[in-house]
Amino acid sequence: MPDFLSISLPGWPAPCIATATTAVLTALSAGAFAADVLVVTDSHHPVKPMGGERIIELDQPARIEAELSAGLPTDPGQATALARQRLSGGQGDLQRRMRRAYQGVADAWSLGIAKIPAVVVDRRYVVYGEPDVARAVARIDAYRSGQP
Repeated sequence: MPDFLSISLPGWPAPCIATATTAVLTALSAGAFAADVLVVTDSHHPVKPMGGERIIELDQPARIEAELSAGLPTDPGQATALARQRLSGGQGDLQRRMRRAYQGVADAWSLGIAKIPAVVVDRRYVVYGEPDVARAVARIDAYRSGQP
């Protein structure tokens, strides 16, 4: 057996080492093909994330705007002042959230997403309608592994 495959850990029986090695290799191979994973959905179509993917919720800008405008007074001047106060509060957190939300919508639009949920890998492969991100990525990986 080559040296790089020989593993010896004091106090660990060989079957435990083999099981641990298999588990690590399986975990690493799940994302072997999927380098960049993007999920496009909305709050009415929840997804099961696998970790590490970017999730865009298309209705997030509307939810943030509703948060910004909640309880504003009817007087336009007072409403403007309160909205500005909310936007500048929290070290600009609301502004950053809005910017990210609208950038996500623009990114989904630029990819030509037609349905949700959509799981996009490497901005090139997409699976529509699968809420389990890991399963969608596995389908894409299987397809890619069969390609020349």
